[in-house]
Amino acid sequence: MKIHVGTSGYGYKEWKGIFYPEKISPHDMLRFYGERFDTVEINYTFYHMPTVSGLTTWSEQVPDDFTFCLKAPQAMTHLKLLRNVGEEAGYFFKTLSVLGKKAGPVLFQLPGSFRANLTVLEEFLGLIPPASTCAFEFRSKSWFSADILELLRARGCSLCTADTDEKPAEKIVSTASWGYLRLRRSDYTEADLFQWLERILAQPWERAFVFFKHEEEAKGPELAKRFRELAEARSQAG
Repeated sequence: MKIHVGTSGYGYKEWKGIFYPEKISPHDMLRFYGERFDTVEINYTFYHMPTVSGLTTWSEQVPDDFTFCLKAPQAMTHLKLLRNVGEEAGYFFKTLSVLGKKAGPVLFQLPGSFRANLTVLEEFLGLIPPASTCAFEFRSKSWFSADILELLRARGCSLCTADTDEKPAEKIVSTASWGYLRLRRSDYTEADLFQWLERILAQPWERAFVFFKHEEEAKGPELAKRFRELAEARSQAG
């Protein structure tokens, strides 16, 4: 299993002097980040539709094997609740294609007030290009039903595992050949990280994307680095 590890976002001035050099320019942050991690979750696209020029600029700053995981715009997930978003989805995925092989899974994070609707989800999934992969983070428990999970499996979409201080993840539910995890507690012990690694390796996945929370104390990069080291050591040990 290939495990990609990174953080949710990268352009945080609070990380200067901790993860980034003290005097680094904001324009150089992604390049610096890309030399240390192979993936990043982009929160910017939740608030703003991506542009071809913007994605091209990002792509030029990272290695060929780097993967961008964009968070879907709130215009689709929160404002329209996946309904009547054909135009938005068409633009989003067409623009995303400029990243080529650097385009990773798209995260669709749905608000807790949005209760399960199988018909809406099924119609929305029909808008996703066959070559694109998507993960869904449901914040309402109503979505965790057999019919919803079966639909995700049928379409090859991953059920995002989100772990927070307020709502610790109870288990991983696999719905695709790959996994998407957001480990967002304020801190994780070495034992916590190892436990998560073992849980991930127990899944029938070909690859997994693991993102740690952005904190002003720059804990995210520290935890991501340590998790990657544990994964590499585990891989070498067989």
